[in-house]
Order: sequence, then C-alpha cells, then structure tokens
Amino acid sequence: MSTCFITQPIHPEAIRFLQEQGFHTRLASQPTMDAVIAEVGDAEAIITRDLGFSAAAVAAVPRLRIIACHGSGTNAIAVAEAARRGIYVTRAVNANSRSVAEMTVALMLAAARRVCAADAAVRNGNWGFRYEGAGIELHGKTLALVGFGAIARDVARIAGLGLGMKVRAWSPSVPDDVFVAHGVERIASLEDLLRQADVVSLHRPADASGQPVLDAHHLDLLGNHAIIVNTSRGSAIDTRALRDRLVAGKLTAAALDVMPHEPPLPDEPALSSPAMILTPHMGATTQEALIRMAMMCVHQVMDCLAGKVPAHVVLPSG
Repeated sequence: MSTCFITQPIHPEAIRFLQEQGFHTRLASQPTMDAVIAEVGDAEAIITRDLGFSAAAVAAVPRLRIIACHGSGTNAIAVAEAARRGIYVTRAVNANSRSVAEMTVALMLAAARRVCAADAAVRNGNWGFRYEGAGIELHGKTLALVGFGAIARDVARIAGLGLGMKVRAWSPSVPDDVFVAHGVERIASLEDLLRQADVVSLHRPADASGQPVLDAHHLDLLGNHAIIVNTSRGSAIDTRALRDRLVAGKLTAAALDVMPHEPPLPDEPALSSPAMILTPHMGATTQEALIRMAMMCVHQVMDCLAGKVPAHVVLPSG
C-alpha cells in the first residue's frame, strides 16, 4: 500500500478518495518542517500547502516520488533538490483562480467603501461614521492589472462586465491575442499603466532579483485617489513605501491578502498603516477551490505512482 503524507490539512473529500483508491494517508502532527521531517517516514508521495517541502525534507524520504503542491506557488519547495533525485514536483494550476479573483474584487469594494472601518465604527457606537467621508464608486473607474494571468483575466471579467470598470493591463509575457480575446487594453509599460490607474491590482510576483514589482518610484506615479490591492505575493510590493504614502495621504487605501512574511513580523509596516485592509492569505480559501486543488493533487499523485507523468510538473529554474 502506497503512503501519501500530507503536511497540512486538505479537503476531506480528497483524503477519502485517496483512501478509497487504496492509499494510506498520514497527516503531519504540526504544520512545521521539523514535524514533517520527523514523521514523513517512507512516504512515496507528499501533498503540501504553503509550508512547502525543504531540501532537508526531500533528503529525509528515501522512497519519495512526487511532491504535489496544493496551490500554484512552489517557491517554498526544494524543486532543484527534488529534480536531482528524479522526484516530480507538481502544482495545482488555475484551480483557485476564480476564488482569488472574487477575493480581489471583494477587497477592491471593501477598500473603496471603507467597509472594515465602517464595521468597527458601528461596533464602537459611532453611527456618525457615515458622515465622516464618502466612499468611492468603482463604476467607470480605471482598473490597472499588473500581470495578466488566469486570475487577472477573471478579475477583468468581473470588474469590467459586473462593475463597469475600464480595464487595462500590463504583462510583458502574455501574447497580444489574449488581451484582445478578453477585451482588455494592453498598456506597453508598467509606468504608463500606473499613471492611468484608479485601482491597481497586483497579479505578478517579484522577479528573481527579489525586487518588488511596485516600489516607492512606482507608487509615486499614482494619484492621491488610488487604491491598491495585492492578492499575488507579499514580495510584490514594498509595504514600507506603501505605508508611508498612505500616512501622507498620497494614496486613498490599500488591501493586502498577502504579506512579505507570513504570518507578518511584529514590525511589518502594513500592521501600523491607516486605510489598510489586511487578510490572512485567504484568497483561495473557498470550499470550491479547496476541493479543486486537493483533487488535482490527488490525481497527480495517483498518476505518478501508476507510472504516468503527472500534469503540471514544475522544472527547476535556470
């Protein structure tokens, strides 16, 4: 009987399905790499979430054949070390795109209408909050999408067709015909895109250099009325520069579902920022997305252990 070791809880339907197919499943006692290394044993397959799977963990599993990532980001997985051992690393491509897109739009609306601050005001007896500053209507505003992958395309549909926003995007890697097919205007440079933006939504991680996509220079291209939303990666934006501009009134609001360190460090600038909505990397956390991601991982594991090449294999960079 093959063993699939799971580093963090996944949807129970996927676990039941694995067991029905004759697999033995084990869950780490704690979502830490130390616990994983101590407990993984002779597993042939791993399903991991944001914990990832380190090089030390790879070295600790002699029979390992596949590491299936319950999501699209594999930066916390030792992909190169796995490849040296002939171990597949896979990811759950586009399984959570719609859920993250809906979270993006929810954060846009919450920031534009000051929903979190209004909730806190009512709970604190301040019904007069409604007179303390008007919100912003998104209809007719320009949405600037930084990156134009699957999530951004879903955001474009929801915001364009549902909210009547003017959607523009920048991506150096997406072909022109994709922009045409989605009815989104392609902007040639990130700087030009930001100069036009009322709302900026980040859908592109930092590059290999570690430099954020939006740094102080880019933030200064935005108008005082602008709103920023990040549901991509915490490293995509300089949160200190973002905080400073919110304090100075050079931006209207921001909403982050991702942070440079997760959980955030005590001195994380975003934690002390006004007009900032923070959520705990929950964009993909819907019942529907969790089932899709878990089942995609399960089928990748089953294919691998049946001698097939699983879908969505990740190769080492460089």
